Amino acid sequence: MKQYKVELNKKISLAKLDPNETGDFDGGKEKGLKAIEKLNAELQELQELLYAEGKHKVLVVLQAMDTGGKDGTIRRVFEGVNPQGVKVASFKVPTSEELARDFLWRVHKVVPGNGEIVIFNRSHYEDVLVVRVRNFVPKEVWSKRYDQINEFEKILADNGTLILKFFLNISKDEQKERLQARLDDPSKHWKFSLGDLNERKLWDDYQQAYEDAINKTSTKYAPWYVVPANRKWYRDLVISTVLVDALKSLKMKYPKPKDNLDGVVIE
Repeated sequence: MKQYKVELNKKISLAKLDPNETGDFDGGKEKGLKAIEKLNAELQELQELLYAEGKHKVLVVLQAMDTGGKDGTIRRVFEGVNPQGVKVASFKVPTSEELARDFLWRVHKVVPGNGEIVIFNRSHYEDVLVVRVRNFVPKEVWSKRYDQINEFEKILADNGTLILKFFLNISKDEQKERLQARLDDPSKHWKFSLGDLNERKLWDDYQQAYEDAINKTSTKYAPWYVVPANRKWYRDLVISTVLVDALKSLKMKYPKPKDNLDGVVIE
């Protein structure tokens, strides 16, 4: 899965990346789902170890176009994981309180603590994406935020946070199909917003904004992964694999008991 990691000092072009691809994986969806099941079991064990050891912090950032699959990724990749040590933070339209402060204020409040995994469903990157595309602030403001984001993430990394950032890359045709599926199914109408169609008209602008954000903020301490996301099972396979491998690299150990348990008998 290293092929999806954005290499340092190498610019990516989203137009040249295929959202339909399944890399070198051989076996198709059925085999892929079995692999995800195995990875999920490993993730459950690693998350318990992370929580027990209480030394490391993990931040998972999910970004995507509308219908890109952020919610589905959270449900499937983290299925069965103990919610005691896993939190999800969603970032919607800023409140008046948040707008009165710097754009990272609301983000810093919810970063993971020791032993925690925090998943950002959208993130601080909205302030160089929708803010840029919709001209909510002038270019002289949002253009400075790339460096500010890098500095912010460097602070987190220097304080023991493992940062993994995923852009779920879907095609415009796939987005159309997913929006239509929501429109055709009354039980999914709550997910559909006419505003999504207005955002869709700005597809090319958003693609350029994402491309710039990824190229300017993929660092050694906080890398971006551009994940082919048209096939949901492959999306989940890529993210699960990257996450499990990253947690294994921490070489965690269960802490020793506080008391000497030799000879303890429970009557």
